[in-house]
Amino acid sequence: MHNNNLFDYIKKVVNNLPTDWLNLTTHRLDIYNESQAKTEFLEQFENLFKNDNADKIALSELPTAYDYIRLGHPLSSVLEWTIAQLNNIASERVISFSSVTIPFLAILRKNLFDQKKTLLVYKDQLPDVFNESIIKEVYGYNFEVQKIADLNHIPEFDGSIVLFSEQENIHEFDFNVNVDFFINSTSELGSILVIKDASNEDYVSEIQHVRRRETIAMTPSNTLIVLQNIVGVSPELVSYNTKANKAKVLNTIANVTGVKTKAITGSSGLSIQYAIMMGLIHHAIENHKGKDIKIIVPPNCYGGTNDQARRVAACLDNVEIMDLPVDGDNDMVKSIDIVLTKVTELDAVPYIIAEIPTNPRVEVPNLEELKSVLSKKRFNANGMPAVEPVFILDQTFCPNVHFLGDNEMLADVKTIAYVSGSKFPSGGKCTAGYCTANTKAAFLMDKIEAHIQLCNNEATALQLEILAEQMPSMNQRIKDAYVNTREFVTFIEENLPDAKINFVSEELASQGFTPSVFSLDLPTKGNTDEEREAYKRALNLKLINLMITEIPEESKYCVSYGQLKGCYWTIPATSTQGTTKEGDKDYIARVAVSPNLNLELHKKVFSDFIKEI
Repeated sequence: MHNNNLFDYIKKVVNNLPTDWLNLTTHRLDIYNESQAKTEFLEQFENLFKNDNADKIALSELPTAYDYIRLGHPLSSVLEWTIAQLNNIASERVISFSSVTIPFLAILRKNLFDQKKTLLVYKDQLPDVFNESIIKEVYGYNFEVQKIADLNHIPEFDGSIVLFSEQENIHEFDFNVNVDFFINSTSELGSILVIKDASNEDYVSEIQHVRRRETIAMTPSNTLIVLQNIVGVSPELVSYNTKANKAKVLNTIANVTGVKTKAITGSSGLSIQYAIMMGLIHHAIENHKGKDIKIIVPPNCYGGTNDQARRVAACLDNVEIMDLPVDGDNDMVKSIDIVLTKVTELDAVPYIIAEIPTNPRVEVPNLEELKSVLSKKRFNANGMPAVEPVFILDQTFCPNVHFLGDNEMLADVKTIAYVSGSKFPSGGKCTAGYCTANTKAAFLMDKIEAHIQLCNNEATALQLEILAEQMPSMNQRIKDAYVNTREFVTFIEENLPDAKINFVSEELASQGFTPSVFSLDLPTKGNTDEEREAYKRALNLKLINLMITEIPEESKYCVSYGQLKGCYWTIPATSTQGTTKEGDKDYIARVAVSPNLNLELHKKVFSDFIKEI
């Protein structure tokens, strides 16, 4: 009877699905409590279930489950809850992925630190992209693999037993099987990991963190298909011309970047970055034997970038993080020179990750000086040439700038550039990202491609279709959004001159740096530093709340950028810098402006705000 009630209710949910549950890539921070990600949403969803209320308005008013859909979303939460209900377990122990291989890597990561053995068993076959030797040699994970004929005769094992199954009904699990973890997968939809016993609940947060940083949750469209299959509703399957879409996307990337180097698409910007990290480490292991690897990263850059790099280093004895101060009183070029000097003394392999413009301070280094310091000939203590750095450039803020061409500033520096697709490439319609390289670093792209495939983190068919539709207009949207941003910045400068605004100069804009995001350090008051900081933080929230209240159709409290319409507000310290060290966080307002918004109304509301302070 319970299952019948459950199926009936989920059918109603599927039929009354709020449009945003399928189409948004970033959700509202004003109804989001990060410490209760997924939990708060499910508590209120369960109340609706108990009252048999599947009204579309009631569903749409539920608290935000996750701020980014790559981390999870309403539909993934509902799917995981439904599977948990069917198996009478806690919903936290069900975790869905877009990737079919990363769930296993997530278990291996925890077992690495717990010094616990892992046995992977399967009956039919493992994914084609699964590569046992690379996972062991490059990722540093140790495990055994065994094919079995009968699930009832799984051997005893001193450690974790993981059962991998490729099956059409991805939601069905046999709890009579003697394993610790189930991973059900299908190449079209992704995978679902289930932690069988409550005794292993300490894996939940570790596995969720892998999903947060190295991959994405099962996409909303694919999650919906699984839910429909569970309740016996025939999904409206869509066929995609993936070959043509991919060709169009790759051609557009070549046009946008000005290079014909191999380009790679991934399920998200962090999926791309993970492939870059592991691909470069793989190359260093093969070509710089015995040398340590130094990942050089700004301590206050986007939290995902920072956190992922440190997580990679934590797994490998020969990989270490070195901080690269770039914002405020720190100069990126000088910092790079100092840190590369240290790396040379250590005779190590340097990989530098940096954003240009920086986030959230929107600063651009002197490119001539950057070129000089990155291409400077350096020699180790034995007088031998040092390993040349690879410059890994996150150019999400300005994907239109030609850093990579043979006649461009960084032509003589091994440079890989990547872009988060949830921003300008898709206009906020999907999370897929991409990367490519200049001629000097082109030889590294094969290794990066190998790892995007091993992690099964390539862009999905739907994501490629969205990119194929949106990317051709990207450069024009960037131009139009910049015009609106410049006008808004000028208005604030004239009407609130005591505010400190971080934005590109007119001179930088003339060089092609035309971001549509700026940071706003509001004027403050108080007798002590603590009072002034507290006042400013309260003022940030007052401004954002006023904007989203007065212009709810356009102004949103959201970690977003490059959307097709509206204006997005956030405080980096409490959103994008979530895992950054407290002392490196930025408690300022970050404003992202689109090419399509009622700018005059935003000016009016901002004027009202000025009158109140």
